Amino acid sequence: MAVIRSNRPLDWAQVAAVAAGEPLELSADARARIAAARVLVEQIVERGIRAYGVNTGVGALCDVIVSPGEQRTLSRNILMSHAVGVGAPLGVAETRAIMAAAVNNFAHGHSGIRLEVADQLVALLNADCLPEVPAFGSVGYLSHMAHIALVCIGEGYVRFRGERLKGRDALQRIGLEPLVLEAKEGLSMVNGTPCVTGLAALALARAERLLDWTDMVASMSFENLRGQLAAFDEASLALRISPGLNKVGERMRAALADSGILAAVVGHRTQDPLSMRTIPHVHGAARDVLAATAEVVDRELASITDNPIVAGTPEDPRVYSQAHAVGASIALAMDSLATAIAQVAAMAERRLDRLVNPLVSGLPAFLAEPGGTCSGFMIAQYTAASLVAQNRRLALPASLDGGITSGLQEDHLCHATPAALKALEIIDNGGRIVAIELLAATQAYDLQSIDAPRAPHTEALWQRVRRVVPAYRDDRPLADDMSIAFRMIADEAPPPLPNPGNIGPRPVTSAGGAALTPPATLTRLAAAGHVRAAASGAVNDGQAAAHMA
Repeated sequence: MAVIRSNRPLDWAQVAAVAAGEPLELSADARARIAAARVLVEQIVERGIRAYGVNTGVGALCDVIVSPGEQRTLSRNILMSHAVGVGAPLGVAETRAIMAAAVNNFAHGHSGIRLEVADQLVALLNADCLPEVPAFGSVGYLSHMAHIALVCIGEGYVRFRGERLKGRDALQRIGLEPLVLEAKEGLSMVNGTPCVTGLAALALARAERLLDWTDMVASMSFENLRGQLAAFDEASLALRISPGLNKVGERMRAALADSGILAAVVGHRTQDPLSMRTIPHVHGAARDVLAATAEVVDRELASITDNPIVAGTPEDPRVYSQAHAVGASIALAMDSLATAIAQVAAMAERRLDRLVNPLVSGLPAFLAEPGGTCSGFMIAQYTAASLVAQNRRLALPASLDGGITSGLQEDHLCHATPAALKALEIIDNGGRIVAIELLAATQAYDLQSIDAPRAPHTEALWQRVRRVVPAYRDDRPLADDMSIAFRMIADEAPPPLPNPGNIGPRPVTSAGGAALTPPATLTRLAAAGHVRAAASGAVNDGQAAAHMA
């Protein structure tokens, strides 16, 4: 399927679909808007209207006038001087997400690039000929897009079919020529918030999947630890006003329906520990943050984030050289999402600790073979504790880091892109913590002393894990099993729950009206005309899940 940038901006789910490998297309009206904005820049140049980065320098050099004969040089030099990223390159999905968000921004029709520039980016994206973009070195948005833009002019490096190529050689491989940038194009290609919006879309997709898995893994731990189902009572949870909380309660009731283990322990305790009975409250709060963050990211994708913005008509061109490229709102949203996922993962580690602790679990110590020669999951819990601590450090708000750049001209910084990068790292760490809990909960079922059946859904989860990971007996490095479980959580959707219509109210949806699952997201996009089906017209659940990997 192709994601089409039409008269409507892309939303976060579409950007995530492109990041996962879907091609991107510009509709005729999007192309017309890009071309019309270029006419405005040409008029600004012809009339000598002062415009930041068009006929002036940039940053603290904004009052230095650049002559028409120097404007091509300015555009090229902006890319050269702004390509200052350091560290390991971003991954494929991250790079694709940023490029998709950049094309989306140009398609608003207020950037002023030529259509050839947008087409060059789309061609690179669709050929999977991806610029090498160092991950670090940006306080806002400049360096990442500069490294992407370098390839359009034949500079920089790309990864193409397993090879690292120079930009010029890569363009030749896919039948393109290096561009010579005109007035404003250099600045337009590094400006705006595509870096953070692209990365944020990816973070949303990964966080959504992780939360789905965390609910299900928590249900396994809850059953193994013989919790009291009253924690998920529908009438009780409805007293708290939170769409996320009530959605999680519904999911837990569905996952644990018909559990013989839990039926055997009804009323044995007045209440369970907080890491068990607050699953709806903590997971639900994270889902509420996810929905709020999705709204912010969609607003950002619908916004013009250039500096300067060109507007008006060819007869009366306007230039707004202000601050729309500052990503304060999305920086705050990314910090919030990162904290929410860190808290969910921290509680997963607490449930894991209960599973391996014989003083509270009623299970063999550390889920190990008896006799003292086996450590079982003892040290795996250390790994989870370490990742929780790492997440705590990462969750410090990037949006408050501040700093001063460009000779006091840029004396307030929001660090939006770094906020998104650390959110992605926290989500990955969270996935690893939940993967360890998944393995431990699966092992706990093998050691249960209660002779009663598991819930049908947790049985399906147990079988899914056991198809790829046998019971652990200290007979192999546990790290390998942890890696398999992490890839399962990162790359696949959990088994579908029983029909929600049979267990309670309708599923809570995101702000856009879509159930917070990857297949439903794609269904929404198709219904809205944003995603064109492949020739067969068929998309199964496995394919849909892959789009949000």
